[in-house]
Amino acid sequence: MDIRYDKIFCKQYRKANKNIRSAFVERLRLFQTDSFHPFLHNHELTGAYRGYRSINVTGDWRALYMESRFATGVVIVEFKLFGTHSQLYKK
Repeated sequence: MDIRYDKIFCKQYRKANKNIRSAFVERLRLFQTDSFHPFLHNHELTGAYRGYRSINVTGDWRALYMESRFATGVVIVEFKLFGTHSQLYKK
């Protein structure tokens, strides 16, 4: 699995406090081992975020990503957005 980060994700990540950033690093390790571990609550999104998937970083913080799978077996995961539930899903 090749993991990449969109520049918007990086900007949002840098704005988060240290505890949230540390929590993401821990969840990323878990994601790399088992991307569907129950702690991650990994799920497909709909509506404006159709094509994205979301994992829980904390109770309120989410990391949104897109996944591309190729016939060669290569999987590329690109984290696109990072924020609280209300920041990401506001109407």
